[in-house]
Amino acid sequence: MFLRSFCCLLLGLGCGLAQADATIPTADKAGTADPAGLGRYEGAFIVDQQGKAFDEITLPLATLKPHPDEDKRDGMNNRLQQASSQATLEGKLTRTVYVLPAGRSSLEVLRNYQQLVQDKGGQKLYECKAEECGGDVAYGAGHGGGEQGLINYLMPKSAIDAESFSNAACAVDMNLADLRYGVLKLAAGTGETHVAILAYTAKDDLYCKALNERTVAIVVTLEAKAREQKMVTLKASEMAQAIASGGKVAVYGIYFDFDKAVLKPESKPQLDEIAGLLKADGALKLVVAGHTDNQGSAAYNMELSKKRADAVVAALSGDYGISADRLLAQGMGSAAPVASNEDEAGRAKNRRVELVKQ
Repeated sequence: MFLRSFCCLLLGLGCGLAQADATIPTADKAGTADPAGLGRYEGAFIVDQQGKAFDEITLPLATLKPHPDEDKRDGMNNRLQQASSQATLEGKLTRTVYVLPAGRSSLEVLRNYQQLVQDKGGQKLYECKAEECGGDVAYGAGHGGGEQGLINYLMPKSAIDAESFSNAACAVDMNLADLRYGVLKLAAGTGETHVAILAYTAKDDLYCKALNERTVAIVVTLEAKAREQKMVTLKASEMAQAIASGGKVAVYGIYFDFDKAVLKPESKPQLDEIAGLLKADGALKLVVAGHTDNQGSAAYNMELSKKRADAVVAALSGDYGISADRLLAQGMGSAAPVASNEDEAGRAKNRRVELVKQ
């Protein structure tokens, strides 16, 4: 028991005395199902699944290489890795972890998914194996003090919410061998679905030994899907009150396409209210400050936020006749967050436009 507690301490795992070792799975984890549009490898069982209605993920499409800044580290103190080509996607995100039958290889499972997607008219975007993938290819999601690997992109430690040494935890935290990675794209009537497969042979001879030499497949799907518009349009009177009491107001009813600075039609109700605010008080001058989350480089976010602020000022001047000398566009990038950037809920609060009294 001392050894287990020591391992828990090293891995940063919360390990209670009642927790059991991994077992050979004989059924899917309750409440799980294959991702939409995909089947499974025959005889495989789901040991974990997570889904979010709207989130984002970055899928490497080239070899991982060390970040130019050697001091850049992730939450597990691993040196950051990055790919020269990658896809940063938003939509419905699902992570599904399968344990395959004994005697099946990581290559076999990857080839089967590739064939399935090809038969559905999809395409292969990228594939690599073992050291060719770059980064760490030997350790699971809980490793620290080394280099990031593909598993840290697809199944970061922060996404693991499973009892220590359970099948779900072991499948993604064991040592890795024979690693294979592929990214695929499916097109459907409602939009594109990206599929990332990370398959490997799991290695462990201690508490996770039941899964030793079994192939594990992490299947990540990102279905292109619009974010539900949950932010309420602020009325002119509400904005006026907030500015009078605090000198500024955060506005969430202004929408842009991902990574773009073109106003979406859904922004009109909020723009109507901002124009009403300015027309009701002819002396009011505003700084229109664009804010982003921390995804992407600081320089890029600063530029994007300035372009978005410019777009709001242009709309207020051009469509509503507000004098341009009453408005000043300012890009803030990710420099002034109002919430944590660790999850989508926080990032959504940080992506905003603020109206600040000059």
